[in-house]
Amino acid sequence: MKNIICTMFFGMLTYTFFAQELEVGIEFRPRYEFRNGFGTLLDDTQDPTSFVSQRSRLNLNFNYENLTIVLRPQDIRVWGDVATNQSNAHDGLALFEGYAQYRLDNIWKFKVGRQTLSYDNQRILGEVNWAQQGRSHDAFLVSVTPNKKHRLDVGASVSSNAETVERTAYSVNNYKNMQLLWYQYGFKTSTLSVLFLNTGYEFETTNQDLKTQYAQTFGMFYSLKTNKWIGEFSVYGQTGTRNDTTVSAWYGGASLGYLATEHWLFGIGGEYLSGTAMDDTSGTNKSFTPLFGTNHKFNGLMDYFYVGNHANSVGLIDAYAQLKYSKNKLTLTLLPHVFSSAESVLSGSNTMDSYLGTVIDVVVTYKLHKFITANLGYSQIFATDTMEVLKGGNANRTHNWAWAMVTVRPEIFSFKK
Repeated sequence: MKNIICTMFFGMLTYTFFAQELEVGIEFRPRYEFRNGFGTLLDDTQDPTSFVSQRSRLNLNFNYENLTIVLRPQDIRVWGDVATNQSNAHDGLALFEGYAQYRLDNIWKFKVGRQTLSYDNQRILGEVNWAQQGRSHDAFLVSVTPNKKHRLDVGASVSSNAETVERTAYSVNNYKNMQLLWYQYGFKTSTLSVLFLNTGYEFETTNQDLKTQYAQTFGMFYSLKTNKWIGEFSVYGQTGTRNDTTVSAWYGGASLGYLATEHWLFGIGGEYLSGTAMDDTSGTNKSFTPLFGTNHKFNGLMDYFYVGNHANSVGLIDAYAQLKYSKNKLTLTLLPHVFSSAESVLSGSNTMDSYLGTVIDVVVTYKLHKFITANLGYSQIFATDTMEVLKGGNANRTHNWAWAMVTVRPEIFSFKK
């Protein structure tokens, strides 16, 4: 790691002689968490846990004429996962982003390399910034922007385990290949966008042949913002094949916020993610999957749904409200969620009530310094017996989650001719 940093440092000094613009920044983000039923219900034999995780990220941006190069290496760790006298890291240095972007003119732009794909409200494609490691893709992307109203992005990616001399099964928990098309049209106070995403997953058949199955996600997103109102509406469908099963699923979401005063925002919203009933015998997978979205920001901060879980399940209905207060450097947010299953849940031969439970999230944000932001959060879930059928554990015990995070993100060097 030391050699890598030294190489990058001297490379920056060399680049400065001919660069039009160079920016170097650092991000440190330690986060303490107390988990007592985070992501799933605990039973009476399981105890709460706590830990500190940390992101240490270097942000490098180079600009020369129409060329932009971005490098964002990072180290992700849990405090104590490496001994105090150990010379090597547990996971080592990784590259969050590393890409080159070339602007052919004011309309055409090309980007290639490791990059984030973040669109609309990040429900389908997002950076997942809450997760310390984030999410980025190895991809080639073309952006066409003929004017301020129109933008079209076309992207593609192909994945392999390593350099090989013959075809081998792709074993990473990721798509084998992906194609993306996203178009946005801007109105005076709103935007409308459409998305098409084709994802292919490779697997080995019983005859030891390699086969790739494709699923398609498509839909639209509408966003409104005025002096007083903030609104979003989206609908997506999914077709194709997943795990040798035909997919037929859909999603709908809407939210509306009203800025009552300079400091107070009130909002309501809801989501419907289709699911497959436990007694479904159609042979069709009707469960919607939000794929590569920033799922932590949806459906409650305790991550009971679609954050590495709840896939190919009974779906979800989420009704929520928002109360937000902002003044000077302080922001206070209250978010209650009421959850129900979209399809029937069975316990033995009995059909359970569709109500899964309620989560209440409280988040406090304070700007300590130009480069320092502090966050505090507390969440509690009030689960039902139906949730216990889905998650196991004991729904009657107390389940909560508390966290504290500090983000330090200074710009340490900037050069511009």
